Amino acid sequence: MAWRGEIDLGTKPAPGAGPMVSLTIDGQAIEVPEGTSVMRAAALMGTSVPKLCATDNLDAFGSCRLCLVEVEGRAGYPASCTTTVAPGMIVRTQTEKLKKLRRGVMELYISDHPLDCLTCAANGDCELQDQAGAVGLREVRYAAGAGHLGQAKDVSNPYFDFDPSKCIVCSRCVRACDEVQGTFALTIEGMGFGSRVSPSQGQDFFSSECVSCGACVQACPTATLIEKKVAEIGTPDRSVVTTCAYCGVGCTFRAEMRGEELVRMVPWKEGKANRGHSCVKGRFAWGYANHKERVLNPMIRASIDQPWREVSWDEAIAHAASEFRRIQASYGKHSVGGITSSRCTNEETFLVQKLIRAGFGNNNVDTCARVCHSPTGYGLKTAFGTSAGTQDFDSVMAADVVVIIGANPTDGHPVFASRLKRRLRQGAQLIVIDPRRTDIVRSPHIEAAHHLALRPGTNVAVLTAMAHVIVTEGLVNEAFVRERCDWSEFEDWAEFVADPRHSPEATEPMSQVPAATLRAAARLYATGGNGAIYYGLGVTEHSQGSTTVLAIANLAMATGNLGRDGVGVNPLRGQNNVQGACDMGSFPHELSGYRHVSDDAAREMFRELWGVEIDREPGLRIPNMLDAAVDGTFKGIYIQGEDILQSDPDTRHVSAGLAAMECVVVQDLFLNETANYAHVFLPGSTFLEKNGTFTNAERRIQLVRKVMQPRNGHEDWEITQLLARAMGYDMNYAHPSEIMDEIAGVTPTFAGVSFARLDERGSIQWPCNEAAPEGTPVMHLGGFARGRGKFVRTEYVATEERTGPRFPLLLTTGRILSQYNVGAQTRRTENSRWHEEDRLEIHPHDAEQRGILDGDWVKVVSRAGDTTLRALLTDRVATGVVYTTFHHPSTQANVITTDNSDWATNCPEYKVTAVQVGRSNGPTDWQEKYEELGRRSRRIETVAAE
Repeated sequence: MAWRGEIDLGTKPAPGAGPMVSLTIDGQAIEVPEGTSVMRAAALMGTSVPKLCATDNLDAFGSCRLCLVEVEGRAGYPASCTTTVAPGMIVRTQTEKLKKLRRGVMELYISDHPLDCLTCAANGDCELQDQAGAVGLREVRYAAGAGHLGQAKDVSNPYFDFDPSKCIVCSRCVRACDEVQGTFALTIEGMGFGSRVSPSQGQDFFSSECVSCGACVQACPTATLIEKKVAEIGTPDRSVVTTCAYCGVGCTFRAEMRGEELVRMVPWKEGKANRGHSCVKGRFAWGYANHKERVLNPMIRASIDQPWREVSWDEAIAHAASEFRRIQASYGKHSVGGITSSRCTNEETFLVQKLIRAGFGNNNVDTCARVCHSPTGYGLKTAFGTSAGTQDFDSVMAADVVVIIGANPTDGHPVFASRLKRRLRQGAQLIVIDPRRTDIVRSPHIEAAHHLALRPGTNVAVLTAMAHVIVTEGLVNEAFVRERCDWSEFEDWAEFVADPRHSPEATEPMSQVPAATLRAAARLYATGGNGAIYYGLGVTEHSQGSTTVLAIANLAMATGNLGRDGVGVNPLRGQNNVQGACDMGSFPHELSGYRHVSDDAAREMFRELWGVEIDREPGLRIPNMLDAAVDGTFKGIYIQGEDILQSDPDTRHVSAGLAAMECVVVQDLFLNETANYAHVFLPGSTFLEKNGTFTNAERRIQLVRKVMQPRNGHEDWEITQLLARAMGYDMNYAHPSEIMDEIAGVTPTFAGVSFARLDERGSIQWPCNEAAPEGTPVMHLGGFARGRGKFVRTEYVATEERTGPRFPLLLTTGRILSQYNVGAQTRRTENSRWHEEDRLEIHPHDAEQRGILDGDWVKVVSRAGDTTLRALLTDRVATGVVYTTFHHPSTQANVITTDNSDWATNCPEYKVTAVQVGRSNGPTDWQEKYEELGRRSRRIETVAAE
């Protein structure tokens, strides 16, 4: 087939690395690993056995009866997909008898299938059509069946259609949903000709439990399940392999094109992060690239109360540069700065921090990791010596016990969650530490052994109590600690956690986790075999975020769960390139490769290359920039691909800081919320319109390849280069590969990375250098990067955000599957049909006390502010806890979050806000004023660009 798969070998490879088996197929000798199917063995030697129910990303099924073969010495005609090779086996795949049998089987399929091939959307891209030709079917002797032909098409899903009249009941879609996705949303109902695929027992696809990952569509061999875009545009005629621009999993896709038009995104099975799987966002939610609200021309305005004026690129760049130079001349060189984007490529991020350090002459650069995973960088670098996770995603398949803390992978990192669920179905055990009952706690065929539903803000107390159990019950892996860690620091830490005040019984009143449950979870992690910890923003976005990361590292070192497959400490990064943004030197205190700006040798390396002196003093973090703006000393900012007004805490303070600046330059796809306060808008390019690299949560560097020309006229790196030149600092790159070459030259962990090597290998995990020329899938194999692992005391300090009579509930925040971050991209796709608004989850008991019914408008009030949204009654949250998402700007969730932050990194404490909730009549005055500001800010003069 042209587009439904690169090469399909029919069945999965043999498990493990067993002995080789020799056999003969159609007179040719071949040697394959033990456990290989006959079908796969034949495919490996170039012989394609006809098939319909078999595909190499699903377990063999043997239902279509098309792949029959003859095996010498065996009776009958076994299915080649379910028959494994044996020593000396002699197989024939093409005999007169087999031809007759296959044609007969195919006749039965076609007798119950509409013969509309010429007008079918899958014409030329249909396995049934291909296999009918392969078996030599030339006529159908049977009358049309009464089973499927009259059944109505289900068009409820916004991205694909389900036409049961074309279904051959091969069960590939059902098996893909079960085996690959792990949702179990599909089944086969009925018998014989009446058999049909059914979503969630007779519902339509949109209303069912289907999560629209696309696995069923990809698996379907006919037009039964097919993308609406294929029917609308036609069959693709070319493809480009690129990397998804949503979450930190970093899925690889084939962008399948017809001319310059994108038809569909198909997960690439050679992609090592996703292994041929996808989620609804990466698979389908790319329509924002052509959304009517996308801005394609540069714009400027003198003040934020004026309408925008479209101008040429030359005028916009010259104006921005002139304003930055004027501000620095008036207020000093430290009066401007910038924010890099975790949605842009490594090369684009590197250039922004280079512009600020070399062009602006200061270190006032920061990135969105400040408000998400900056505690990860601090904690893991302190404990292990590197600011990144330890494993690749494949490692989870060797885990025996998995701990998920402060993460919701089924919604935030769904492709990784599918792999995790597969491992859990194989027998691994699960511990979830989260105040909310997420889907991973209990869903079809999986259930957590322990759910520690802790009170928000008590992560450190719970983890230290787990450490108390491990130390006091003699469960420490002493050999590992003595060999790999600082023993004196371990002894100090062990004495600290062994104190009775850290026992589960002592911490239960504050954490609300039953002592017996916590003890059982600690014992399971310490003694259950390979133990892997995965965590998210529910760990880092706290006043003790860095302490919690250190507590996690302590547990992993104490139990010896580091330095091999199936173990490790793994942050689940939120955005597609937040790891890369950190790697590239986006923090005000670090150059690329996490070298401090006070490091004389590092600064000298950059001075020689860039031709300017690098300031040895750290610059301002995002919160410091806003504080300084309010104080009148910070006056200009260049923001690439971030929406700090919606994403950062204490919206009133962020808006005050932006309003106090004299030049705010926003570079993005849409007039986002931050653009309400911008004076210059530079239209950005989507991931489909650029070349570069992303680095995912497992440190995997992957190519982003240009699929189409930038609709705005420039890739983002080119815009930064134009601005640098206008500022008087010359940059002369012709292609992002040249920027990567520079990165490799100044960043030790990237020394062996180049576009040519990435193109050859598909991806590389850093560190990749002389010591690790092939990259590093699993870190700390023989020892830690810092030498010996460092144990650190983790004293629990309660957050300053306390509940009381005025604010008796704790608000925590998170994400939902269909939306992404601040929603700028996903809100402009059909994904909004699943999540049209942010809702406040509240326990029925708390709702009843306040007279709140499901769907009521409620007012949420904190010490910082208030907002309104509609209530969703659920027992997912405990009494005393409420929860919401932040994908829609109208919700204004961050109006009520406070300025409390992590003690080490200033990462905001999004996850703990004391609030009161009551019934409301609708939006607050603040929300209405904010909406009016947004409407005024989006006015554009109808004057053509020069």
